[in-house]
Amino acid sequence: MVRALLSRHRLPKPELFLFLLLVLFSSSCDKQRVFEENTPIPDNIWKADQPVRFEVTIDDTLSGHNFLMNIRHAEGYPYSNLFVFLKTDFPNGKAARDTIEFILQNPDGKWSGSGLGDLWDSQIQFKQNIRFPLKGKYTFTIEQAMRAPALPMIMEMGLRIEKYSAE
Repeated sequence: MVRALLSRHRLPKPELFLFLLLVLFSSSCDKQRVFEENTPIPDNIWKADQPVRFEVTIDDTLSGHNFLMNIRHAEGYPYSNLFVFLKTDFPNGKAARDTIEFILQNPDGKWSGSGLGDLWDSQIQFKQNIRFPLKGKYTFTIEQAMRAPALPMIMEMGLRIEKYSAE
């Protein structure tokens, strides 16, 4: 009878259970995150004319926020740094533009961030404790700003906005 009951009600595979547990754990523990999204780069070649865009709705203009860039690249990326242009379109139609350099490789030649095989993930903070001046929809556009028209081995670009914490 127990065998017949178990055959009608199959338990999920252990892999599926572990994946669902990981998703639940990671989403419940990240209370600082306001926004985070990563965009795959087509063919792992980031062309200068292929901007990455993120739309973020902001309701909190009182708290400070940290801005971080998520960069996934392969070990064969030919540079030790990455320059990007970051354009911010505000809810009132105004815009601002920044040029930002991210150091991806230490002076000793080791990649920064965390690696698995030949893939490297870096999450680099570039603004700290910034208050949004207006409520509404912001659009962040990221373009590669290196001298090369196409950057090989860039797999994903992402943006994370989190609540500032003085700790």
